[in-house]
Amino acid sequence: MGLDDKIANAAEKAAGKVKEATGRASDDERLEAEGRTDQSKADFKDAGEKVKDAFKH
Repeated sequence: MGLDDKIANAAEKAAGKVKEATGRASDDERLEAEGRTDQSKADFKDAGEKVKDAFKH
């Protein structure tokens, strides 16, 4: 996995955590769910990159 991908995935996950926390604090269920979705997407991308790396070696 390239460093750029790791950084992008970490940034997306962090942004998702912020959205989730903001949604929870403001009682905005849609924003909270969107934050959880962003985190899940970042986790999925990270897993995909790890699979690609495993096949490269």
